[in-house]
Amino acid sequence: MAPAQSGPDRPDLSAATLGARRYGYGLKPGEAPAADVDALMLQLKRGSAAKPRFPRDGITGRRETIGRLLTVRAVEAKAALEGRPNPSLRRETQREAERFFIRDVLGRIGQAVASENGFFERLASFWIDHFSVSARKAYEMRMIVPLFEAEAIRPNLAGSFTELLRAAMLHPAMLTYLDPEQPGGPVATALLRSGKGLNEALARELLELHTLGSDSGYTPDDVRGAALILAGLSLDTRSLQVAYQPPPAEPGTLALLGKTYGADGRSGSDHLAMLEDLATRPETARNISTKLVRHFIADQPPPEIVDQMVAAWAESGGNLSAVYRAMLEHPRAWSGETGKVIPPFDFVVSGLRAFEQKGGEFSALAKAAELEAAEEAPVAPAKGPALQQPAVARALTFRALARLGQPVWQPPSPAGFPDDVEAWLSPRQLSERLAWARLAARTLGRDLDPSAFLSATLADAARAETREVVAEAPTKVHGVTMVLASPEFNRR
Repeated sequence: MAPAQSGPDRPDLSAATLGARRYGYGLKPGEAPAADVDALMLQLKRGSAAKPRFPRDGITGRRETIGRLLTVRAVEAKAALEGRPNPSLRRETQREAERFFIRDVLGRIGQAVASENGFFERLASFWIDHFSVSARKAYEMRMIVPLFEAEAIRPNLAGSFTELLRAAMLHPAMLTYLDPEQPGGPVATALLRSGKGLNEALARELLELHTLGSDSGYTPDDVRGAALILAGLSLDTRSLQVAYQPPPAEPGTLALLGKTYGADGRSGSDHLAMLEDLATRPETARNISTKLVRHFIADQPPPEIVDQMVAAWAESGGNLSAVYRAMLEHPRAWSGETGKVIPPFDFVVSGLRAFEQKGGEFSALAKAAELEAAEEAPVAPAKGPALQQPAVARALTFRALARLGQPVWQPPSPAGFPDDVEAWLSPRQLSERLAWARLAARTLGRDLDPSAFLSATLADAARAETREVVAEAPTKVHGVTMVLASPEFNRR
């Protein structure tokens, strides 16, 4: 199906440019953008089959690494209780976890920069934010959160929402993040207590954020019911194994949204049945469809697009690929209207993609950023290629995202990062973006022709006013900076 291309303010915008900007991370020299719905849907298939650049040691290797480090920490904690503390060992395990985390963050950025499957990558970002967990919650979370995205989110984002919900909600990252009684550090097996503690927090976020939505009409009794159904979940934080052993049912109390669970005795699958029921409810379909449209198309989601997605959800039984296709096939999904301000992660990734004119450039940037010797070095360029300067590399990647307010895998709350114009259009935000643009232009784009860079980066999305400003720039660096600071580059 060919997408509609009309729009009141940009009737001449091509489908290829709009698709790259709205449903991916922007245009990249040498990469052919997806120009229709089928091409974008093909990216889902390719992305699902691709191995991400993180965790750096792979999924199996990461689980082994976590087990090793947590065992060391447990031994150290036991020795401390016996009067034989070893603070240097604790500091070293913390430093090792932080090194793993930095490498994974760079891998996450590099994944978005290098991938030809922009729509899949954008969906991965959407879902890791929808099922928000923070790497700063606890020491072990530095290593668990990258694993969470790699093994729970990415393999399931193009299939059944039921499977995605199960994988996300029952992952060690989610159980650790939402445990209010564990501020940090490895702990013994943690049993979820009936109506209190971890499962109450998990139940509340399950209903409010991950399925039904805050305005869906659920009650405090529903939260209690969900918490009681979840009672019996346990997480062994040494092995990262999740188990479910339901306690005896409390007569008349295991009810959620009018349905009773465990009426004939508790079952080891009560929690799975509840997750499936929540995943297929119409309130869930509307809540998530609305969020998807808000993320990709407009801060005020057009109801007609949401309605089409909800219908596809019901018809397909919650198949997410069918829901994405329903969104993409609506004519308004390809309107030339702009307005969405891209968040910091998208801004940095789109900028780095624009400079990726030779293979291996991001690899050089990431390698330099990993170096610890110059961790506190000044940002000003030193001798040698810019991509080999650790301070510059860090300033262009994970430190930039921290300054811009969207550090990788570190959302401010279980609700994730904001997704509206007010959040990303403050004076401080604009100042930080301009500073990043200047540094990127000075270090990565000082030899580029600004007008050619504008055409390669924005194509027919560039306005005549922007072309004129860039063409009249006094220096190449100034011209490239103006491209990255332009309204077109910062909006979809």
